[in-house]
Amino acid sequence: MKCPDNVQLSRADGEALRTRLAGDALTADDRRVLDLVLQWYFWLLFALQEATFSLKRLRVLLFGERSKQRKPSHTDQASGSRDRDGRTVAQAVGSSTAASDIAEPAGTRRPGHGRWGAKAYSGAARLECRHEELTAGERCPVCGRGRLYRVAPGVDIRLDGHALLSAVRYVLEKFRCSACGQIFTAAAPAEAGADKYSPRARAVLVLGRYYLGVPLYRLEGDQAMVGVPVSDATQWDQIERVADCVYPVFEQLQTLAAQGEVIYQDDTHVRILSLIGENRQAQAEGAPAERTGMYTTALVVQQSAQTICLYFAGRAHAGENLEALLTRREADRGKPIVMSDALAVNTADEAALIRCHCLAHGRRKFSELEEVFPEECAVVIEALKQVFDHEEEARVQQMNATERLAYHQAYSGPIMEALKQWLDTQIEERLVEPNSSLGKAIAYLRNHWETLTRFLQVERAPLDTNIVERALKLIIRQRKNSLFYATEHSAYIASMLTSLIATCLHAGVNALEYLVALQEHRPAVFGDPAAWLPWNYHANLAPP
Repeated sequence: MKCPDNVQLSRADGEALRTRLAGDALTADDRRVLDLVLQWYFWLLFALQEATFSLKRLRVLLFGERSKQRKPSHTDQASGSRDRDGRTVAQAVGSSTAASDIAEPAGTRRPGHGRWGAKAYSGAARLECRHEELTAGERCPVCGRGRLYRVAPGVDIRLDGHALLSAVRYVLEKFRCSACGQIFTAAAPAEAGADKYSPRARAVLVLGRYYLGVPLYRLEGDQAMVGVPVSDATQWDQIERVADCVYPVFEQLQTLAAQGEVIYQDDTHVRILSLIGENRQAQAEGAPAERTGMYTTALVVQQSAQTICLYFAGRAHAGENLEALLTRREADRGKPIVMSDALAVNTADEAALIRCHCLAHGRRKFSELEEVFPEECAVVIEALKQVFDHEEEARVQQMNATERLAYHQAYSGPIMEALKQWLDTQIEERLVEPNSSLGKAIAYLRNHWETLTRFLQVERAPLDTNIVERALKLIIRQRKNSLFYATEHSAYIASMLTSLIATCLHAGVNALEYLVALQEHRPAVFGDPAAWLPWNYHANLAPP
């Protein structure tokens, strides 16, 4: 909405105008002034709405978003069509059910929340404790008639504190010959190993740095406090040794990911000191660099039954990293489904893929405006809530790709069609100012409608990018703790090792044991990397 022309009106002029208005004696100039005043009134309301929204966004940036529980609307109990199990599913915007049919009853708890059982402590040392007085076969000291026999033992767990890296001091006995001076030293036990740092110690360093996000200098200080000092430079040397053992697997994961059916992409900013130095040098020389930005891209790929997480840090953005990955794709494979948000940096060779855009991003734009435009935003939020409820129902019912597509077409399709008509009406009948925040949110949905509703046309097309945004948390955790990487090489090492850790998490594999196995079987890993992926490496381990 454009700002109207300025109105110059003194108090005396205003009182005279009110008198003529009361006497129904308005002149042509009076009507022009009143018209401008009304324009100013509506412009002021618009400006106040936009200012309220801007202040809300600033408050969220500074203090975080407050948790809020949506109030059930008056349409919560409205009926619509029924799904395969007889539950009601709204057919139009504004006639939705408020709660998902799969929601947990009040007061119930999901399994797995609470105290850990003794079986969960698989890494605990086992110590047998015999009864201090009694043995099997003795008479009962209480009744004196029966004999004692063994039953299942009880379990009591005790937790202790240790350093991330612990050390064992082997005191080796020595003898010197009094005649020739030859020194004879006792051998260290076999469990001591040949290297000062065991494969497990190196794997712990990798997880501490790239899973916990602990900077090496901070770990150096912590190790010094517990009496097992390890310098940050030494830690980096040991991490590089792990990377030297695992990079063939990283290359194999990229080849597999290139054949994936569904690819999620997103990126976040990163600081690499060597690249920042290049930017400053180019600026000082007066020759601006071709590109100054730095990104860490996350690509989460669903390939058959497996989920692969890949990270790439450097100057290339998400679209370029995706294109580089797809150069490994076999020629006879069909187009992959690629899910991302609608940022330009995510675009790649669009003709070679099926693009989907995140419906949750579209919903989020209205969630941010809900306090300013409650009625309009409620229409969109309630409609999209039903669609996500249907997606959850398809997951719970374990529908295959064909069943899921048919389910969404039957129940989500009418909802999205009604929403599209509502969005068009708001703009075409000028019920919403196009340049307002609400108008821009509506324009986002309308402009990307085809890619936002791909799940209604293509099997396996996802609804949102939540999985890749969760994957980026590992990288963001590292950035918040250690701020930067020194060089592109260290950023590559971080990307590679974080990729293996994240892929292990998705596969339900213990990342610590996996990294240890790759180090201990380095020749076999280099010989056949495909046999040492997180989900199949157990079959290739030597029997104990």
